[in-house]
Amino acid sequence: MFIRGLLFCAAATALLLSSPVGACELDSAPTSRWSLIREGGVAWLKTPCGDRFYSLGANVLDGGNGEHTKLGAAYTGYDWQKFAPTISAWGDSTRDRLTGWGFNSAGGWSLPPQQLRLPEVINLELGRNGKFHWFDPFSPETEQRMMALAPELVAPYRGSPYRIGYFSDNEVGWWGGALFVFYSQKPASSFTKQRWLAMLRDRYHGDWLRFTADFAPPAGVDSWEKLLQSEQITVLRAGSNGIGAVHEWTGIVAERYYTLSERAIRAADPDALYLGDRLPIYYDPAAVRAMAAHVDTIAANYNVDSGDGWVARYFFDGLNKLSGGKQVLVTEWFFAARENRTGNSNNGHLMTVATQAERARGAAAATRNFAAMPDVVGAHWFQYYDHPKGGRSDGEDYNFGLVDLDDRPYERLTEALSQANGEAPALHAAAKTPPAPTPSAPIVLPHVAIDLHDHTLSDWPKLASLLPPLQPSPGAVDFGEIYLSWDERGLALATIGQDYFDLDLLPYQGPFPLGEAYRIEIGIEFGESIKRATLFFIPGRGDRFDHQSMTTKLCAGSAAVAIAQGCPAIDGAEAVYFGSDQPRITAELLLPWSALGIASPSPGAQLRAEMAVTSWYRDRWMSLSGEAPEKGIADPAHWRLMRLGDGFAVTAPTPRSGAPG
Repeated sequence: MFIRGLLFCAAATALLLSSPVGACELDSAPTSRWSLIREGGVAWLKTPCGDRFYSLGANVLDGGNGEHTKLGAAYTGYDWQKFAPTISAWGDSTRDRLTGWGFNSAGGWSLPPQQLRLPEVINLELGRNGKFHWFDPFSPETEQRMMALAPELVAPYRGSPYRIGYFSDNEVGWWGGALFVFYSQKPASSFTKQRWLAMLRDRYHGDWLRFTADFAPPAGVDSWEKLLQSEQITVLRAGSNGIGAVHEWTGIVAERYYTLSERAIRAADPDALYLGDRLPIYYDPAAVRAMAAHVDTIAANYNVDSGDGWVARYFFDGLNKLSGGKQVLVTEWFFAARENRTGNSNNGHLMTVATQAERARGAAAATRNFAAMPDVVGAHWFQYYDHPKGGRSDGEDYNFGLVDLDDRPYERLTEALSQANGEAPALHAAAKTPPAPTPSAPIVLPHVAIDLHDHTLSDWPKLASLLPPLQPSPGAVDFGEIYLSWDERGLALATIGQDYFDLDLLPYQGPFPLGEAYRIEIGIEFGESIKRATLFFIPGRGDRFDHQSMTTKLCAGSAAVAIAQGCPAIDGAEAVYFGSDQPRITAELLLPWSALGIASPSPGAQLRAEMAVTSWYRDRWMSLSGEAPEKGIADPAHWRLMRLGDGFAVTAPTPRSGAPG
């Protein structure tokens, strides 16, 4: 996916730049500086020639060299030497193939941009190479290492007009609980341990008893001085408010990282854009707030939410609010299919569909959905070729390729992407942020039969069933969204969200404490019948390598009642959790009409409802009414008016930004 190294003129103009101005040749550009612009409320990259640019990229344009280097003689994956006499010849033919499919950029882990002759953002791994992460970030030596490394890392690219800018690292993650626990165990000589302790003393105003009400220090530690000296773990107490300190610590470390990375990269290559660290498919709000002042554009990887290419808008709305309106480059997105020529097993929780036909349809729809977002300046496909049969060196084994290991294109996919890529610039130019929905207007629920066992949201009419944005707690942003529909069986609910639970931060004995669980509270008023239910999400105990499996517990009544008195079952109700486990949360639920105390209603019937979501550790919430969950779920007077649609003439909630496909 990448623009021809030299951004071809006439024909490429319509496809690649969407600008009426002719595309320039980057080799003769007057400068190497890329920049960012807004026109009519729509964000774009701007080339060194002054043309606006929507980046359609592909990751891992390296001919197979990266994994080959890691696996050595055991490597059985894609190998450029089978298809070209030289790596340069392979790069030329690959560039021509990609531009023919409508791609105009190179993504991460690709050959140097001058060699590919495609605009590219380069991943420096500055923090990793400079030993920032999991070492001693606040040591003066950390800054010295990063400042010394940056000129070496950017030297091959500095001054090239094909160089858009740099990622400082890839998927740092900012897992707050892990950061807190890790530095609690460092020795007293660690500058970062000292900073950790100073933050806690300041937050708790030096009051040891207030601190220990929220946290359990190591055995025998009964003072700030002993806490500094201890190299044992400090953990969160269940039921406490200590998660605020964990988030504060995340923000402090992230601020240090982005400050040093920006300083080092801008000193080494002042004309380059700095795009942060390629956020993973989840982001920590404290880290995004810390990032905002330092990056030119936010880089975020994304796991598409449904096999039909649907993209949940809360994710991007949250980035926009946390960063004060920064643009976003989607630096990694993907589709795999169980039907594939390489034999990839698709062995995890990333977007996978059954067939290549589904893959082509979903990927094309996602391309259009990204382009329809005014703040998204491009989207980069991961990756050019399939993973090796049997998986990468880290075990990931997916059919992500535009081509298989024999360099044969997946033609349904590449044809569909060619069409969507060709439409993307015009879609992006027309992208609009619509006004917020009218709070007093009834929400119309579509009539549709949902399959709770297909482990996909593709059968949901998502635009029609998406509820208006939930209102977050003070200082927070939305961390998920809810969809409602109905049929003769009952009310169906789906949710897409994100939040992170860390096993080490909150140790517990026996069942997981429900009071700390991520949960959705539901209130339904139908005539004289008022019913409440709570769907709890229960994490596993580290039963998977990089994440925990998730189960659900559906209880009659409010969360407060279930937590205090137990969890009564709801006859005939069913909840199904699926998707990416944590930190991405996806589930479906059916509440039968009998459980709501009514007979099956007819189209046009009215009801009132409240939906409230609480995160792990109770540190943030969001609700349809805007009230805190415990208050809102108890107060039907403020529940939203809804009407059952007829399945044909459905009035949908106004989308938040752009027009989903």
